[in-house]
Amino acid sequence: MDNQFEIDLADIAATIRAHDVVAIRFLSVGQRLLLDFRSTEIDGPVVRVVEPVKSMEERYRHLKQIRPRFPAPRRIVAIWWPRFVSSMVDTGIWAVIMQRVSEAGHVEAVRKAEETLAELIALEHKIEQDAIRGTGFKTLWTASPTQA
Repeated sequence: MDNQFEIDLADIAATIRAHDVVAIRFLSVGQRLLLDFRSTEIDGPVVRVVEPVKSMEERYRHLKQIRPRFPAPRRIVAIWWPRFVSSMVDTGIWAVIMQRVSEAGHVEAVRKAEETLAELIALEHKIEQDAIRGTGFKTLWTASPTQA
């Protein structure tokens, strides 16, 4: 069950429509979704999973590494998504992202964006499975009764 945090979907959609570079942080997935909608005839928009950084300066350096033909953006906007990754589809936020990617006219960027969504959902699913199995997680209570 997805949590019931109040989120302003209209504000998130407006943010995605208005800014060139957006990083989305998720509740259960440690990685971020980087959206860079800037494009040229050569380079299409980028939608990819990236590791978290310690500072915005580090994010700008990382962006320069993966997008060397682009100048630094005026700003990078961060969005907190406190729900499951798949809920971006259910709420229409993914459609807003895909509309921006599609508008650039780079078919390969559209395909990569869809692959990135599948990658994020798979990462989230693996984390859920690890939590159920206790892989990399510590339980507060044991499943078996202790001897007194």
